[in-house]
Amino acid sequence: MVGGGVIGLTTAVVLAERGRPVRLWTRDPVERTTSVVAGGLWWPYRIEPVALAQAWALRSLDVYEELAARPEETGVRLLEGVLGETGPDEVGAWAAARLPGLRASTAAEYAGQGLWARLPVIDMSTHLPWLRERLVRAGGVVEERSVTDLAEADAPVVVNCTGLGARDLVPDPAVRPVRGQLVVVENPGIRNWLVSADTDSGETTYFLPQPGRLLLGGTAEEDAWSAEPDPAVAEAIVRRCAALRPEIAGARVLAHRVGLRPARDAVRLERGTLADGRRLVHNYGHGGAGVTVAWGCAQEAARLAS
Repeated sequence: MVGGGVIGLTTAVVLAERGRPVRLWTRDPVERTTSVVAGGLWWPYRIEPVALAQAWALRSLDVYEELAARPEETGVRLLEGVLGETGPDEVGAWAAARLPGLRASTAAEYAGQGLWARLPVIDMSTHLPWLRERLVRAGGVVEERSVTDLAEADAPVVVNCTGLGARDLVPDPAVRPVRGQLVVVENPGIRNWLVSADTDSGETTYFLPQPGRLLLGGTAEEDAWSAEPDPAVAEAIVRRCAALRPEIAGARVLAHRVGLRPARDAVRLERGTLADGRRLVHNYGHGGAGVTVAWGCAQEAARLAS
């Protein structure tokens, strides 16, 4: 296994728990991967192909609903909130049949048209270390190691979950960054999440309650590589969120975060071979939905690796 973000760790867990010997190589510890920056709301976002992403998301939802019974351990909670600019008829049968309680939001809950939903929200700072420990308990080994060629992995099957790193490692120029910036503030008492899209500008504004803090977002800058927070962007994020919930304006800022989503025209989840004939499985290019589809994609990758 190469790649230690949420896709790599989840795939490694599925393989190890199916009895496969797994050694995972990761350039960075899980606490410093792109995945730890993710807001963690379960909902397909910036991922293609849509139909497959929806199927992977539903398979992942089954797992997250089970994990939500132990939120302090797993980092997974089921929280209610509003998907702005979305009506019940716009969700599609794929979600409506699986998410009981979907309804139009009230004026008190959201000023515009919105959909009230109860969805998993994953605290990545808890979930990623938990995945790592679950992998180790299943007999897997995690090693911090940089890789310049997938052929370096001395295993009969190599699984590539390197995200944006696949651009150089495969190489695959089709995978590219979509920069996301977040502001972390003290939670002024907000218990429900909210996602609001500006149809004119294309901007998405959201706030997600996490234990002890509130995550404010966000941005989606195509082909932007900078990992440094932009103060002007941060101010704009806070301003947009405060327009939806005024109490956010006075919340103390705890941190600024930037993550580069590994976007691709279509997720690459397929079987191939290395130059020496060994089996290679690619599982990368999940854009802004890595958390959302992680378990569904991991199960498919494990099937391809068998």
